[in-house]
Amino acid sequence: MKKVILDVDTGIDDALGILLAIRSGQLDILGITTVNGNVSLDQATTNTCKILQLAELEQEIPVIRGADKPFLRTSFFEHRVHGQDGLGGALSDMPVHQTVQEGHAADFIIEQVRRHAGEVTLVMTAPLTNLALAVMKYPALVHEVKEVIVMGGVVASFGNVTPTAEYNIYVDPEAAKLVLQAGFPSLTLVGLDVTRKALLTEEHIQALGDSPISRYVRESTADYMKRYYERYGVRACALHDPLAVGVAINGALVTTKHYYVDVETKSELCDGQTVCDFQNRLSKEPNVHVCLDVKADEFLQLFTRALRA
Repeated sequence: MKKVILDVDTGIDDALGILLAIRSGQLDILGITTVNGNVSLDQATTNTCKILQLAELEQEIPVIRGADKPFLRTSFFEHRVHGQDGLGGALSDMPVHQTVQEGHAADFIIEQVRRHAGEVTLVMTAPLTNLALAVMKYPALVHEVKEVIVMGGVVASFGNVTPTAEYNIYVDPEAAKLVLQAGFPSLTLVGLDVTRKALLTEEHIQALGDSPISRYVRESTADYMKRYYERYGVRACALHDPLAVGVAINGALVTTKHYYVDVETKSELCDGQTVCDFQNRLSKEPNVHVCLDVKADEFLQLFTRALRA
């Protein structure tokens, strides 16, 4: 099985991504690292532990805390979308008994990549602070990791936190810029261009049957779907982070092209924008495999099949 590390700021869609990674049976999850993002580092870590307990795997997959703030900026939480607790109020009564592993996420990433050189896929579904710290501490990581899959950015459409920026990139654009320019041989950007086509509907939730996981999915996404309807007029919610996990499971789910991509960090209106050089006007070597299309139905079948009771 493919060895992966999941890096999360566990809100609603990160949680669904974790469940997909676990239930697919196709990924060897070496650990889950947490970071400040949708919610605080403490809340993201608590939520991650709760999801592992829901999946009854709290003793098998280590959780490691990472950065508690972006490189240079103040925290920017998404409570409006994910609720105050990050899980839309679901699992609010669940006590946490998982022990969080000692150490820092950046060190864990370095340690695992060095131990399994050329084998580890990093699935990043949060601001990229932890990975940027790891690269700064151990630059050879860039050449020892197998691949990096980032849920972040948008190249040919509008943002979801500002008119131009996607949330994960916007929260820590300096970290994102460092990661994109670090020289990873295989870095795939799973952005809003494709994740907005991977929509979870009531029909999909019904297809999950009746189980603790299906009941959790229904409860956690209820308000998330309301917010999506208010913004887009569609009764569904985008599976942003689960799609990045889906790409780790089956890269054929997406169509990519190799482009040079950079991140804006010094703009009054466009901070956090992922700028894709479609016409090679900057004359720079491509650094990112950009997802431009997705087999949405095939992905949703994978998702519902994995989480079904």
